[in-house]
Amino acid sequence: MTLHLIKLSVGTDNIESLHAWQEGRLAAEGRLYHGTRQQPRRAEELLDGGSIYWVIKGLVACRQRLIGIEPARDESGRPLTLLLLDPPLVPVAPRPQRAFQGWRYLREDAAPPDLGGQADGIPADLAATLRDLGCW
Repeated sequence: MTLHLIKLSVGTDNIESLHAWQEGRLAAEGRLYHGTRQQPRRAEELLDGGSIYWVIKGLVACRQRLIGIEPARDESGRPLTLLLLDPPLVPVAPRPQRAFQGWRYLREDAAPPDLGGQADGIPADLAATLRDLGCW
């Protein structure tokens, strides 16, 4: 069964700002990744179609497919795990999410569905409000 991760995108205002930050890393380093201290123990399940679901300003806003997991070292030589990411950010049905540290596993049946282009041009918080009102 596919397994996902959920992670706060700290300092990000919206999907567009996450995209801009990631474009900078991709241009500078030639690949896209998120570094974490914790090594996922369920890597095989994560790499079987799993994604990172990004929480932006208290809402699960988008996801990004995981394409690899690599061991690495940070600048001071401490162990680090690189979660390699496919560049496209896929908007998902916004869902409130309380803050937490690090990342968490997210079961496939608990993951919000992709929007599939429905929310093009609509801010995530407005989409969440419309969904809560039953208009979406």
